[in-house]
Amino acid sequence: MTIVGLNYRPESTGIAPYTSGLARELASRSWRVRMLSGFPHYPQWSFDDEPIPRSRTSIEDGVMVVRRRHRLPSKPGGVARAVSELSFGVAAVCTRFAKPDVVVLVSPALISSAVALVKARLVTRRPVVVWVQDLYTLGLRELGVGRPGLSSRLIGAIEKWTLRSADAVVVIHERFRDTVVEELGVRPASVEVVRNWSHLDDGWQVDRDASRAALGWDPSEFVVLHAGNMGVKQGLENVVDAARLAAATGSRVRFVLLGDGNQRSTLAELAAGVANVEMIASLPDDQFRDALASADALLVNERAGVAGMAVPSKLTSYFSTGLPVIAATDPGSVTESEVLLAGAGPVVPAGDPQALLDAAVALAGDAQRARAMGASGRRFRTERLTAAASFDTFAQLLETLARGRRSTATRESGTA
Repeated sequence: MTIVGLNYRPESTGIAPYTSGLARELASRSWRVRMLSGFPHYPQWSFDDEPIPRSRTSIEDGVMVVRRRHRLPSKPGGVARAVSELSFGVAAVCTRFAKPDVVVLVSPALISSAVALVKARLVTRRPVVVWVQDLYTLGLRELGVGRPGLSSRLIGAIEKWTLRSADAVVVIHERFRDTVVEELGVRPASVEVVRNWSHLDDGWQVDRDASRAALGWDPSEFVVLHAGNMGVKQGLENVVDAARLAAATGSRVRFVLLGDGNQRSTLAELAAGVANVEMIASLPDDQFRDALASADALLVNERAGVAGMAVPSKLTSYFSTGLPVIAATDPGSVTESEVLLAGAGPVVPAGDPQALLDAAVALAGDAQRARAMGASGRRFRTERLTAAASFDTFAQLLETLARGRRSTATRESGTA
């Protein structure tokens, strides 16, 4: 099979861990997997190595990984982001698909998936699965760039055509299924829900005292950590404002922003001189796990208006830690429903720094409640977000499509 997706390991945040995890798992199940991807660039939106070659092929955990150079936007958004996705799509279709039984297209990136779909239909002629991690149509609307206009209508049309044209659409949440069926007109029978899973190891051990000392966190501080992308939809100005309130009142709550993204420099300017906020660059996997486990609470913060465009991938990792999760998000959002369903922590309104600080203070003052919420989140992860269940569902779908293709090919061969 061939997977086409812009993000792949060693990227450790966003979609890459899931694409990588599926590819490695299928390879371990004796599938021949060819991965067409870009060079690592997310969330910092820059290439680590210079210069980047035109292409590079390697075998990683049994997967043939073909990386193609694509254009990076100077500012990831709007037309520049679309051109970047298009450049990867063109690079992907100029690469051999190697006659796979099934082609899996990962969206984002939507535009490159649409371009690759054309090749899969007209040239490769193989069944196509589109794996939807984010919904562009909702994103344009919820981030305030969805006003009627040529660009938003064009993106909506591309997304609708891509999903309707696929043999199957895999979505990561039941709310996504409702949206693609009711708003985008995808046939219900072709939509499969496969939840994202936790890609962190179970039960890793960390010396909290040593780790906190290494990170410069005082034992008396209550550390609230937000890990992952620092982009527009995260609305992390809210966290800086909460830290400013904490500093003004002498609170021992420390907010930590761990990661990278296109808003990092802006946030650093806002946070200058605010004692109760700290920014840490992206960490290697082992140090990342230690930092998560050494916090006192973990935070999902979303910009006001973001409700259904994405399911924060960080939640699967958060629930593995046994720590409480604070969600600053809109009422009725996917994030709210996940955290409340898991019983993993308090939910406060998006864009309300005082409510965020109050939630942290309340958890700091009630250790028993904090432990109970963390344990509930871990149970939810164990019962609902296991990698085995997600892999089995995905593999069964792919095998069904592959068998159908083989049967069709046999009939056509017999008829010829």
